[in-house]
Amino acid sequence: MRSENSTINTWRTTLLHGAAQLGLDIPDAHLTAYRTHLDLLLEHNQRASLTSVTDPAEIAVKHFLDSLACLLLRDIQPHERVADIGSGAGFPGLVLAVARPAHYTLIEATKKRAAFLQRAITDLSLPNITVLPDRAEIIGRHPDHRESYHLSLSRAVAPLPVLLEYALPLTRIGGHFIAYKGPAADEELEKSGDALETLGGRLAHTRRLSLPRSMGDRVLVLVEKIAPTPPRYPRRPGTPAKRPL
Repeated sequence: MRSENSTINTWRTTLLHGAAQLGLDIPDAHLTAYRTHLDLLLEHNQRASLTSVTDPAEIAVKHFLDSLACLLLRDIQPHERVADIGSGAGFPGLVLAVARPAHYTLIEATKKRAAFLQRAITDLSLPNITVLPDRAEIIGRHPDHRESYHLSLSRAVAPLPVLLEYALPLTRIGGHFIAYKGPAADEELEKSGDALETLGGRLAHTRRLSLPRSMGDRVLVLVEKIAPTPPRYPRRPGTPAKRPL
């Protein structure tokens, strides 16, 4: 019990102090929801391969605070549709759904992780969230999802040229895509010009920040959707990763 309490206290203190450093606010109700998310993560991590990060302070910074960081770049409105591509353990989608209630679609092709997300949605009592256990290349061609999202997000999934082919077919004209990237962001951006032009995107802004406790640097890349994505994109599952634009 003492070890469990120590884990929770470390996570909570790190989360709140780190949020203050970033200029973010975490109300008590949100903190309670995040504690439930943490408990589920720790309970199901091994069998669902949810994360390699197990230190409570690292979970607070590298998962919860990192997920919230996109709000420093673009806020989310209640009427908006948001797609989280490769949602994994719900970072960033579930964390943002607590902070900014809207209409979320969590896209996760791995069945065990998709099942975890469905369990988390139930335990967190989060309305207006759908889990789609399929690949982004398939969902991006479906008429219910194609070019229908105000905001698409992706964190720790693939290089930027690949992510653009996953995300921009889902993003409506005038909407945005945010990619959570690390120190190699500039190199990935240099390689993304053809993908942006082909898929109807335009680089709008980047924001660089250092995560609390010196746990790494984050680059948030904001892409605006300015033109329709040609019907041939996204290509067949696996093709974007094998042959990036």
